[in-house]
Amino acid sequence: MLEKAIKEHAPLDVIQNAMGVMGPWHIVIAVALSLVKFPVAWHQLSIVFLAPPTNFTCAAPISATNVSTIMKCYIDVGNGTMEKCTSFKYDRRTFKESIITQWDLVCDREQLANFVQSCIMFGVLIGNLVFSIMADRIGRKKPLMIAIGLQSLTGFISAFVPWFELFVIFKFISAVATGGTMLVSFVLLMEIVGIEWRSIMSVLFHVPFLLGHLMNPLISYLTHTWDGFQMAVSIPSLFLLSYYWIIPESPRWLLAVGKLSKAEQILVKAAGRNKIPIENVKIAIETYESNIGFRHKQSKEKYNITHLFRTPNLRLKTICVCFNWFVCGTCFFGLAQYMGYIDGNIFVNVAVSAAVELPGTIVVLFLISRVSRLRILISGNLLSAASLLLLAVISNSNFTVLLATLGLAGMSLSFPTIYLYSSEVFPTVIRNVGVGLGSVCARVGSMIAPYIATMGKVAPWLPPLIFGTGPLLGALLCFLLPETMNCELPETIEDGENFGKKQTKKAATK
Repeated sequence: MLEKAIKEHAPLDVIQNAMGVMGPWHIVIAVALSLVKFPVAWHQLSIVFLAPPTNFTCAAPISATNVSTIMKCYIDVGNGTMEKCTSFKYDRRTFKESIITQWDLVCDREQLANFVQSCIMFGVLIGNLVFSIMADRIGRKKPLMIAIGLQSLTGFISAFVPWFELFVIFKFISAVATGGTMLVSFVLLMEIVGIEWRSIMSVLFHVPFLLGHLMNPLISYLTHTWDGFQMAVSIPSLFLLSYYWIIPESPRWLLAVGKLSKAEQILVKAAGRNKIPIENVKIAIETYESNIGFRHKQSKEKYNITHLFRTPNLRLKTICVCFNWFVCGTCFFGLAQYMGYIDGNIFVNVAVSAAVELPGTIVVLFLISRVSRLRILISGNLLSAASLLLLAVISNSNFTVLLATLGLAGMSLSFPTIYLYSSEVFPTVIRNVGVGLGSVCARVGSMIAPYIATMGKVAPWLPPLIFGTGPLLGALLCFLLPETMNCELPETIEDGENFGKKQTKKAATK
């Protein structure tokens, strides 16, 4: 009787079969996890208000001429002798205090403000990598809680440090934690929702990030100081630690590493909340143990990043996916910075650049369950590529704003899609490592994006040409990838290697 039931349930995803497609239990956890994205946006995109463009005047030494000392680093003190400015007076009409005015990050210290942003992005990169490995080794829940606590604590402390060097250290640690929260929370969400809801939830998961981005200019407008802003975005993170009792460990991870009894406890609780027969849990556990679980018990191998490149099909998919992550990171953050160069009110400009993501998010939400992942990714890349390549040859200021906006809108299509695709194409045993590696590639792109954006001083057409070439190549590489829409998640390395081969063979026979 039991063997017959196991065979009948074998084709189904074990998690979905045990706790349903979507229910009250899923919704509570999904909402809790999505709120983590607010502080991710606050911390990751805060630099524009921590170090805003600031006009200054040289206060000492005193100029011996009537020449304006505004934005001057060297002053004529008489007889044509030029001396370095040692004291500055800042324009504080918009911002009463920033890290620029706090630590005189002007003239020969000007690049230190850019260094802070590089450290933040590098910290997110390290966090993606470290916490992805940690989450695949010890589970999803503990690393997530550690990252949330570390993010809040270090972010709050950084608002009170007296030295710039110490500020950079704490911002770096906070960024490491931010990289952990954004990655682990997404993977955990994708592992608890049913196949039918993965696409929709992956898009809705990014909405708090968009709202957090939109809240940044409001928070900065209300505080007008960098330390006030830093405290305001750090305190709410403390309340997220209360989610420890709400967020469970991933049943899929527990099953993948052979911890069947702990997985059963969580599935029983989920089934009870979602009004699923408890018998389904027992059948699902037996199914997993007989069909998949025993393979993990047999293997004592520790999985790491090298497993993504050991087999040819999985290696090709990893390279193509990582390049698309790199393109998204480079173009999204590069174009966001490019939008900041537009003259006008800084609060309005940032709010508009954040609002540009909304249409793309709505389009993705509408299409994600109706159109294949790859088609959306290709369309977003091509929209960005076309608009940016046109931007390289058009100098009209009105069209410049329009084309840059379209380029950012294209990335708002591609970014959530590559998140979802990565969580589906990599097998469970190295899913966090795979998504983490992709996110690392995006961070590398975001680190070099400011340098590409400033190439406009060499030639105005150079930044849009470089930015536009990336999405075009990314779209071409998508044709080498398999579709993951409505597919069961691969569990083992063998599943990951075979995933896509079967689709190719079926396509060939047709």
